[in-house]
Amino acid sequence: MPHSKITDSQVKKEFYDSTVKFHVIATWVGLILNLIWCISDFFIIRDHLYNFLTFRIVVSVGSALVLIFRKQLRVNIYTCMFLLVTGISVQNAYMWSVMDVQHLQQHSFAYMVLFIGVGMLVLWEIKLSIYLALITILSNVLFYLLNSHLKLEEFLINGGLITLTVVIFCIFLIRTRYRLTYNEIRIRLALEQSKKVIEQKHEEVLEQKKEIQSQKDTLEAKNREITDSISYAKSIQNALIPSEEKFKNTLNQSFVLFKPKDIVSGDFYWIYSKDNVVYYVTADCTGHGVPGGFMTMLGLTFLEQIIINQHVQNPAEVLDLMKEKLIKTLNKYGEVGDRKDGMDINVCRLDTTTNTLTFSAANNNLYVVRNVAESEEERLEVYKANRQPCGYYILDKPFTAETIQLNPGDCIYTFTDGYADQFGGPKGKKFRYKQFEQMLLKNSRLPMQEQNEILNATMIEWRGTHEQVDDILVIGVRV
Repeated sequence: MPHSKITDSQVKKEFYDSTVKFHVIATWVGLILNLIWCISDFFIIRDHLYNFLTFRIVVSVGSALVLIFRKQLRVNIYTCMFLLVTGISVQNAYMWSVMDVQHLQQHSFAYMVLFIGVGMLVLWEIKLSIYLALITILSNVLFYLLNSHLKLEEFLINGGLITLTVVIFCIFLIRTRYRLTYNEIRIRLALEQSKKVIEQKHEEVLEQKKEIQSQKDTLEAKNREITDSISYAKSIQNALIPSEEKFKNTLNQSFVLFKPKDIVSGDFYWIYSKDNVVYYVTADCTGHGVPGGFMTMLGLTFLEQIIINQHVQNPAEVLDLMKEKLIKTLNKYGEVGDRKDGMDINVCRLDTTTNTLTFSAANNNLYVVRNVAESEEERLEVYKANRQPCGYYILDKPFTAETIQLNPGDCIYTFTDGYADQFGGPKGKKFRYKQFEQMLLKNSRLPMQEQNEILNATMIEWRGTHEQVDDILVIGVRV
């Protein structure tokens, strides 16, 4: 509800409603007192008592009839009071015109009382005060010319001028009181209107608050449902991704640093052993969270099909088949608008009897830190991955495999890009691969679990208050 201006009609209606009772009472009191003042006539000038009494009765009874039947006559209370005061003023003008100087002086007090009372009790518009003043002056002039035997200076000095002065001050007094009361009523109405607006706005705010709370409750309920669903998806993903304990049981000198960004992860790892050969995989799917989680499910399923069921041993062939299955399943053939869904993945085949590692990788390099004598400085060897994802790629080529002869004590590190891409440090920049490589070199001689703890603690310190921006996966294996 917009704030509207208080109109004059609203103020006048409230003005009338709030003062009408007072003016009705004042009118009745005035017309009764007019009759009672006949007592003073008896003592002041008995010769004209009958004429004065007749005049008073006519004025008072006439005013009383108008007051009683004002609704039928369609006149307001101000008109009723104006008629009474005007009648008394004309009545007093007649009385003055037939009095001598002595009685004129005595009766001037009554005339002044009339206007002082009017000034104190009446609240009407300025035009009625002007009408009253004009009628008073004209009636005094008329009756003076018709009846008075006094000289003009006697008439004016013995009451005329002072009464005229009281009339003029009465006009200003009525006007001042009228405007004060009028403005007070306008302010009160404006305050009441503002209060109503504020109360209505308050009600609107409360309704909006209820609506917002209802929407909030609905969103929270839906969020709980979604979170519960995702949490359930996580339990399914966890059932497919081998535990870190299983990984360590298969390769006892190893660690897995696995820190998903969201409830479900777009990074995953996998391990399978048969005879003296261990296959393990480090992968980063397109996206993270729920989309990455779905890709994870596909990757884990396809690895089991290819390596366990189809007995494919060459890591390059594993990636070629994975790529083929992903393209077919996701129906991604490079059409315009297609998302580039796929994964960056490293497939390792470790023969524990010969310490030979055969690997094939899509985008993610592989590091080997060679075991050296205490007096020698460690060196980190970088084995490049094929520069293409495992999925649709416009420059598609078959994946290649590389075999590395390892020595006892050498450390193999496979990883996704999450660790190096985390923001933090004093300048809020990425961790970067160079710093990551230096950490691996520095700590490669430590026990694998201790390396895991250092990597985790370093990343927590590096990120500080920065949010984790991607899934983190680092796997270390010592042969």
